[in-house]
Amino acid sequence: MSKPGRWLFKQEPTCYSYADLERDGTTLWDGVTNNQARLHLRNVKIGDQVLYYHTGKEKAVVGEMVVVEGPTRDTQSDDAKAVVLKVKAVRRLPAPVTLAEIKQTPAFAEWELVKNSRLSVMPVSGEVWRLIEKMAAR
Repeated sequence: MSKPGRWLFKQEPTCYSYADLERDGTTLWDGVTNNQARLHLRNVKIGDQVLYYHTGKEKAVVGEMVVVEGPTRDTQSDDAKAVVLKVKAVRRLPAPVTLAEIKQTPAFAEWELVKNSRLSVMPVSGEVWRLIEKMAAR
């Protein structure tokens, strides 16, 4: 069996925050409209780990999720290319890791979060994941 993939999903906390996910336990991840983000979303598998990133004013990685249902067509959308999947809350990070901190850390320079900040779904390498965890544990 292959190792789980690692991803970062972004959401505006005024729309749906990590606290909302903690309250609900699971949620359907929908509303992704960017073609590159949708391509990434279609590659997500059950069991993959996901960092939850608050966009907007906060701009920080705040929690971890796990994928519990793989990507399927969003039957609630008129867009035939729309994709949804189900995620479950795993844990809130001990401390948020801000975009400002990430941009100040050279090890993140090639990460899509730094290079293409508008992308709402992106892969996360094992090295980046470990560094985020280390920074959150400070």
